[in-house]
Amino acid sequence: MAKYLLLKHYRGAPAPANDVAMEHWTPEEITAHIQYMRDFAAKLEQTGEYVDGQALAPEGTWVRYDGEGRPPVTDGPFAETKDLIAGWMVIDVDSYDRALELAGELSAAPGKDGKPIHEWLELRPFMSQPPADLECHGTAG
Repeated sequence: MAKYLLLKHYRGAPAPANDVAMEHWTPEEITAHIQYMRDFAAKLEQTGEYVDGQALAPEGTWVRYDGEGRPPVTDGPFAETKDLIAGWMVIDVDSYDRALELAGELSAAPGKDGKPIHEWLELRPFMSQPPADLECHGTAG
């Protein structure tokens, strides 16, 4: 089994076929979209391929360490940024091909007018071990 992260984007990914921002959907269209996501997760729970998933609010804050005894440095929120993650799902599947298949199915979630969005999803494998070039140089970790 291999774990993959499916990332849904508010903005930043290539434009989907049904490219209408959610703020222009009816409440019924939003409900149908959310139900599709729930049904998809429930189906994967039954097959043992679902690990976790969450929707994310558009606002957030960048945080970094600023030295011992100092408060973290923050900047943001940046809801206007070019690339904004709308949510994520972690799947645990037998193959990359299965991960592609599920990402394609999730891309068909309904949007405006109940038509599939055909949105682009970012599919990222979990790193199972540090890259070989880091291990050779003793800098992993």
